[in-house]
Amino acid sequence: MQQPKLATIEDVAAIAGVSIATVSRAVNEPAKVADETRRRVNEAIARTGYTTNAMARSLRMRRSKMILILAPDVGDPNFSNILVGLETEASKRGYGVLIGNTQNDPTREADYLRFISSNQADGLILLTGHLPFGLSLDEAVVRPPAMVAVNEPVPGDLVPFVGVDNFEGARIAADHLISQGHRRIAFIGHSTSKMVNTLREGGYREALNNAGIAIDPMLILDGDGTTESGRQAAEHMFVRDVLPTAFLCVNDATALGVIIALNARGYDLPRQFSIMGFDDISFASFVTPSLTTMKQPRSKIGEAAMNLLLAVVEGREVEQRKVLLRSELVLRNSVSRLGLGAR
Repeated sequence: MQQPKLATIEDVAAIAGVSIATVSRAVNEPAKVADETRRRVNEAIARTGYTTNAMARSLRMRRSKMILILAPDVGDPNFSNILVGLETEASKRGYGVLIGNTQNDPTREADYLRFISSNQADGLILLTGHLPFGLSLDEAVVRPPAMVAVNEPVPGDLVPFVGVDNFEGARIAADHLISQGHRRIAFIGHSTSKMVNTLREGGYREALNNAGIAIDPMLILDGDGTTESGRQAAEHMFVRDVLPTAFLCVNDATALGVIIALNARGYDLPRQFSIMGFDDISFASFVTPSLTTMKQPRSKIGEAAMNLLLAVVEGREVEQRKVLLRSELVLRNSVSRLGLGAR
């Protein structure tokens, strides 16, 4: 029995009414082809079965057209909208995504890296803030995969980064509290291991220094970004009997913990204490009082990160290895002007 003839790129071009070069671009660089043209090419590919041939060519090029995303916790409210941006941009360019939920487990990270070593993924998006366990950037040992860090930079500036300007965002947040008359402003989220925390604390310190406000070490407390760490930090303030008039929290989850602790003690918020968050995650507008915070453009972060990674994957020249987007001050009800009713 005679085998059916395999479809060729010429067949696709003839059915779609475009040139062979246009078909090639639609398959390999879909973002460079008009939507209507790309639709006709895709329909022709579906009719002819040329998809199989395109996949075989991709394998010969050792391209999987898949991107591996490593995240410490896919339940993190920051993750979903970043993922939307990552996936949207990848899809436009003909790539798919694989999501690895690492739970900060070195064994899981090493397991996920097998997708890279076995050519099942062309590049890595890191939301973990560190290199995966067992991965070296020493090209003398092994050529490292294309990588971009998102949301939290990897120490050493060796991995391209896309996120918000955490230092500047925290400075704006602290400036807002200062503009409302606050001088005793606590920072909840000190950390020696998380760069995001360090950058945001740096912005807080810069704002106080610029305003001529002495920094009180007693008003800077550790925090790991969880709601419980915020609650514990607020309680610790009362144990110390060193109280601020306002709290600048390293993120919204921490701010929620502070609000829970103060509400439990019966304080009238924000009349007696103001609370400022960072990130503008989904619950920020639903807590009582609704949270004044700094909004991250998470979808745009995802899109910019995927664009940068695919430039590296495809061997195109990269102009910027660090892309910092601006966060936006969102005014709600958790911050008020310092007055006679406040501490």
